[in-house]
Amino acid sequence: MLLDTYGRTATDLRVSLTDRCNLRCTYCMPEEGLSWLAKPDLLTDDEIVRLVGIAVTRLGVTEVRFTGGEPLLRPGLVGIVARCAALRPRPTLSLTTNGIGLERTATALRAAGLDRVNVSLDTTDPAVFERITRRKRHGDVLRGLAAAKAAGLTPVKVNAVLMPGLNDTEAPDLLAWAVERGYELRFIEQMPLDAQHGWQRADMITAGDILASLRTRFTLTPEHDAERGSAPAERWLVDGGPHRVGVIASVTRPFCRTCDRTRLTADGQVRTCLFAREESDLRGALRSGADDAEMARRWQAAMWGKKAGSGLDDPAFVQPRRPMSAIGG
Repeated sequence: MLLDTYGRTATDLRVSLTDRCNLRCTYCMPEEGLSWLAKPDLLTDDEIVRLVGIAVTRLGVTEVRFTGGEPLLRPGLVGIVARCAALRPRPTLSLTTNGIGLERTATALRAAGLDRVNVSLDTTDPAVFERITRRKRHGDVLRGLAAAKAAGLTPVKVNAVLMPGLNDTEAPDLLAWAVERGYELRFIEQMPLDAQHGWQRADMITAGDILASLRTRFTLTPEHDAERGSAPAERWLVDGGPHRVGVIASVTRPFCRTCDRTRLTADGQVRTCLFAREESDLRGALRSGADDAEMARRWQAAMWGKKAGSGLDDPAFVQPRRPMSAIGG
C-alpha cells in the first residue's frame, strides 16, 4: 500500500499525460504559453501503462484519473485507457479535460473503458470564455460536454473557477445551466499554481463567497447520504435534489487530513501533493532497468515522506516551481 506517516493511504492516482494545452487560461499560464517538456523527457505509452499497472496491482490504487496539460492532446490516449481498463483488479478510470476534442473522442474513450469525465468550463458566456482562455473555443467545449453525456461518460462533472472582474457573478447562472443539462457542477477555489506566480489570497473568490452567491437563487442542503471521506468536494443538494453542486475549497477549507492521492507527472516524477516542492524520480529507475518490485518500493518510499498538509496557511508558504499544467490536476 502507499502509506504515509500520518496514517493516510493513497488509492487515487492522478496521471499527467502531457504538459501541453490548447488554451491559455489567465489563472494557469501566460498568453504566449510555456516551454513544453521535450518528447524524450515524457513517459512513453508503455511506461505509463506499466507504472499504472504497478500502482494498481501492487500498491492498492483503485482510481486512476488522466490529466494534463490537456490529456486529449496525447496521441495514444485511447490506447492507454484501453490497456489500463484491462488491468486486474480493474481501476475506475476518469479524465479531466478542457473538453476541446471531446466531441470526436468521447465514444472511442467510452468504448476503451473510460468511466467518466470532468470538463473545465468557467462561464456560459462565449465572450467571457475568450477573455479567460484567450481562445474562441466555447462552442467546442459545449459540444464536447454533450458528446460525453451521450457516450455514457457519466456523471459528467463541470469544474469552474471564479475570478474577480471576469466571472465572479456567474455562480447562479452556471448552476442553473448545469442543472438544466444534467451536469454536476463543482466550483474550485483558485489555487496558487499559476505559471506567472500572480495569485493573491486577497483577490480569491472563496467557497464562502460562492455559496452566498448561489443561495441568492437556490436552496442548498448539505448532502447527508454519504460521508465525504477523502472526496475533495463538499456537496449540497440543489432545491432538495436530485441535482447536486460541489465546492472544492483547497485554500480556505483544506482537506489534507483525509487526502488519498498520489500524482505522476508526464515526465515520470511522483508528487505527494499539488503543492509539494519535492519530487521523486521514477522515470530514471524505470529506464535503468528496475523491476516492478523495485519501482513499487521507490513509490512507497516517496509517499512515506508526504507532509501533513499543503502549507497554504503557513506565512512562509512558497509556491511550487511547476505550475498546474505541468503537475496535473
